Amino acid sequence: MPSLFDPIQFGAIHLPNRILMAPLTRGRATRGHVPTPIMADYYAQRAGAGLIISEATGISQQGLGWAYAPGLWSEEQVEAWKPVVAAVHEAGGRIVAQLWHMGRLVHPDFLGGETPVSASANTAPGHVRTYAGEDSGATKKPYEQARPLRTDEIPGLLDDYEKAAKNAIRAGFDGVQIHAANGYLIDSFLRDNSNFRDDAYGGSIDNRIRLLDQVTRRVVDSVGGDRTGVRLSPNGEVQGVNDSNPHPLFEAAAARLDEIGIAFLEMREPRPDGTRGVPDHPPVHPVIRKVFNGPLALNSDYHADDAQAVLDAGEADAIAYGRPFLANPDLPIRLAEKLPLNPQREELFYIGGAEGYTDYPKWDETRAA
Repeated sequence: MPSLFDPIQFGAIHLPNRILMAPLTRGRATRGHVPTPIMADYYAQRAGAGLIISEATGISQQGLGWAYAPGLWSEEQVEAWKPVVAAVHEAGGRIVAQLWHMGRLVHPDFLGGETPVSASANTAPGHVRTYAGEDSGATKKPYEQARPLRTDEIPGLLDDYEKAAKNAIRAGFDGVQIHAANGYLIDSFLRDNSNFRDDAYGGSIDNRIRLLDQVTRRVVDSVGGDRTGVRLSPNGEVQGVNDSNPHPLFEAAAARLDEIGIAFLEMREPRPDGTRGVPDHPPVHPVIRKVFNGPLALNSDYHADDAQAVLDAGEADAIAYGRPFLANPDLPIRLAEKLPLNPQREELFYIGGAEGYTDYPKWDETRAA
């Protein structure tokens, strides 16, 4: 069986190893969601990944409700992404842009007071950071109830995905990944505790996967299936979204993605000892493996040995690492040589600036110090 350090082909993208950098929201763009120069340093430091999946990147203002996260809908954003992507390529890496619509997790503060959209009228749990009140430090606000996305709005949504995908390629990205996980817009359509629709997008599994199908086909038609990936998050509640019977749902979704012909499927699937959620059903990836014939990457709390065991068992073709890559820019080398990992500084994940972002040392820098 292949090792983590063997090459693999994801459609048109050649990966020198099977260690993916998972998408990691970091909050280092501008208030206007424009990438900044420090992001080029950050991503270039991590170019040793087989593939970098960028931080979640908004396809439109309607879809972006995270403070200081980047977008891909304006010309200014495209131009600012170009040196970031170029820096990764100059360092020998490969990077795809994750396309994001946050759905009900967009606070009205980001929309000029307009109501966010979701599969149905519902409210996400918890609070979100907005720009309002930053001077006083009172930036956390509870989510507000979303309205159902109207069917006559879906053509415009598909146009937004197409534009963002094409913008990603213009910016130099090697491809895109559609974010269909973690309780965001597409995921809210997939799951039965957030989708109460009685039209062609609700009720049956075939109806609930319809938006994922349409978005994926539009992106594939725009940039090619060999440069399109998808992210799903089966097997457990995330940001208030869940499904009562995830196995047939995600099996059907994966079968449809296989039919469309995407380059890879990457999944966030919590495991029993997970540090970011725990499963409430047996693993879903075995049924997905039966129907999805392309490369499959798993993601959640993997180390080196258990990641290799998954590859040895034929359960996946690659492993995506999140927080370990955040704190260890040379993670593939550390995994290969069984070197200690840098501790993560979670309090600095989203605050902006170089601290906790580009100042994590590589192993040789640690030894030199």
